[in-house]
Amino acid sequence: MIRVNVTKKLTTAEGPLDLCLDLCVKKGQFVTLFGASGTGKTTILRMIAGLVRPDEGTIVVNGQTWFDSVQKIDVPARKRSLGFVSQEYSLFPNMTVRENLEYGLDDHKKTGLIDGFLKSTALVELQDRKPDQLSGGQQQRVALIRALLREPSIYLLDEPLAALDGKMRSHLQDEILRLYRQANITTIFVSHDIPEVFKLAGMVYVLSEGKITRSGSAQEVFSAHQISGKFKFPGEILEIHQDQGVNILTILVGNNIVKVVATDNEIQGLSVGSGIVVVSKAFNPIILK
Repeated sequence: MIRVNVTKKLTTAEGPLDLCLDLCVKKGQFVTLFGASGTGKTTILRMIAGLVRPDEGTIVVNGQTWFDSVQKIDVPARKRSLGFVSQEYSLFPNMTVRENLEYGLDDHKKTGLIDGFLKSTALVELQDRKPDQLSGGQQQRVALIRALLREPSIYLLDEPLAALDGKMRSHLQDEILRLYRQANITTIFVSHDIPEVFKLAGMVYVLSEGKITRSGSAQEVFSAHQISGKFKFPGEILEIHQDQGVNILTILVGNNIVKVVATDNEIQGLSVGSGIVVVSKAFNPIILK
């Protein structure tokens, strides 16, 4: 179990932010921290990893105290049993795929683990290539595996797929789920992409202004209004425009683009890039913010 009860004063693009977090993640659980940029999601992962020091509070992982401001405990990042993957692949450019993976292996007697991961992720034929000879998706796959090879207590994923195109992103979402189920490692995933959260998360914590404002399954969190529609589709707004006085939203739903008519009240507070849920109720779509 991971228990994070910390505070941290942050400076964001929107101004000062008081991050105040009380989070409990059960062992083996896959949770997502969801929210707009600047709400403290990445800082939370970096505090757990020991890369950012909280102002006050405690971080306890599987009964071991990694941070305690009162007891003056602050376990160095290198001694925390975790795997961390971000948008940057962070592979060594002078090493091959296999050498990068071997570097992430604490016990070199366990090289058989590398062979297993290379085979299961279709990287066997690429193991002698260097990072600049790989696609972005291939590089990220190597980074995901390298983090798992340490057999960490927890797996921290900071929007690792944000820089990838839709098809590769979907493929690696499947890969993350498969690796998670194979390793059964407690995972905290940061995302601001609603379709991605629906696909991956078992539990979702929504952050706003430095605090958790909602939590539950993706269905519960993003359908909080409890509307009894037959279909609910998470999507992202690509365009908002008017046609003869009617508001038209162009929305990316999965890999499809749809257009929906919206009222003036429905589009208040929405902009290009906003995540929404399109609910079809009696064949009349309505918009949930």
